[in-house]
Amino acid sequence: MNISTLIIEALRNLLSNKVRSLLTMLGIFIGVGAVIAMMSIGQGAKNSITDQMSSLGTQTLYLSAGNFTENVRNPQDLTNSDVEAIKTLGIADIVAPTVSQPFTLSQSNGNTVNASVTGVIPEYLEISNYEIESGSYITQEQLDENSMVVVIGSEISDSLFSNSNISVVGETIRISGQPYTVIGVLKSKGSSTMGTSQDQVVFMPLSTAQNRLITRQRNTVGRISINVKDSVSLDQAQTMIENLMRERHGIFEGNPDDFTIMNTQEILDTLNSIMNTFVLFLGGVAGISLLVGGIGIMNIMLVTVTERTKEIGLRKALGAKKRDILAQFLVESSVLSLVGGILGILFGLGLAYLIAYIATMMGTELHASYNPLFILGSTLFSVAIGLFFGIYPANQAAKLQPVIALRTE
Repeated sequence: MNISTLIIEALRNLLSNKVRSLLTMLGIFIGVGAVIAMMSIGQGAKNSITDQMSSLGTQTLYLSAGNFTENVRNPQDLTNSDVEAIKTLGIADIVAPTVSQPFTLSQSNGNTVNASVTGVIPEYLEISNYEIESGSYITQEQLDENSMVVVIGSEISDSLFSNSNISVVGETIRISGQPYTVIGVLKSKGSSTMGTSQDQVVFMPLSTAQNRLITRQRNTVGRISINVKDSVSLDQAQTMIENLMRERHGIFEGNPDDFTIMNTQEILDTLNSIMNTFVLFLGGVAGISLLVGGIGIMNIMLVTVTERTKEIGLRKALGAKKRDILAQFLVESSVLSLVGGILGILFGLGLAYLIAYIATMMGTELHASYNPLFILGSTLFSVAIGLFFGIYPANQAAKLQPVIALRTE
């Protein structure tokens, strides 16, 4: 009996018991659907996170005060002179210091909002990957003059200026009682994959933040973003900056750093590793339901063998060999799981895009992303489940003696 005949026969037998076949496929359907949905969402989250990190540039280092992994006695702050010293190394296109602190912002109409206010230099716009929606960004002249100006994110604009008919540029907001003129509004970037808003930001000239607002940091900075030249490797730049800072801060050999340098490429590699593990974990958890579906197939096939004992005996009496009976039931269980798997793939893709749509509507940007290998793997795995759990019932059917089978009522 060739394979096409076996498949046609299997479909005929399954259609003769439609309800039972559908209920049996349900386990495979849900299992494959869960695997596809979870892995698509996981892959989409991974792509979103890595895209956000990549947008910051793979040639960027972030230098922060303090050691996040070891205890350091009397750590020193990062200062404006540290920034100038790093510039003299000649390894960076941009060296952008920042200071940041949360404040309550208010507007004359009574609206208030809490946000982190960050002091920046003009070059920070490029390194932070923001774009101007309206107005302008901070200029070098405003930085030199300690100008009382701010550039705000779209969410801050919506919160403080609820009337969309007015132009936000030129309006005044108050921070710690001091008036600041809005000179620009940033394009919306939405929420990050982690759920934090990227639009609830306020930028002002670094000199203004140090001298007028965050006066305790008059000569210090919180973080230094360093865009390394393409001609210099990131590891080489990191080593040079580390040596420079240890020398400037008087750190003796063997003592831990009182600063932390974050390498965007290392962060990206770590995130990729974590997200790959996360995606596989989601797929593994969802795959458990496939085993449950496989057990359901085995149970039904055992019932089928019992119901069709006389038919098996008749086939054997007419010359069917053991391998023919074995192939017949294996093909039947495989077709059952394959159909359930294909339907599950369609269900899983639809579910993944629905979850992504709901997440996006709730403010968390998320895109489902499917890998063709997931679909191929799920299809092959569903067939394998049918074969594996169909072996025992098929073997039981193949071992039946013709005479005993024919006597069965």
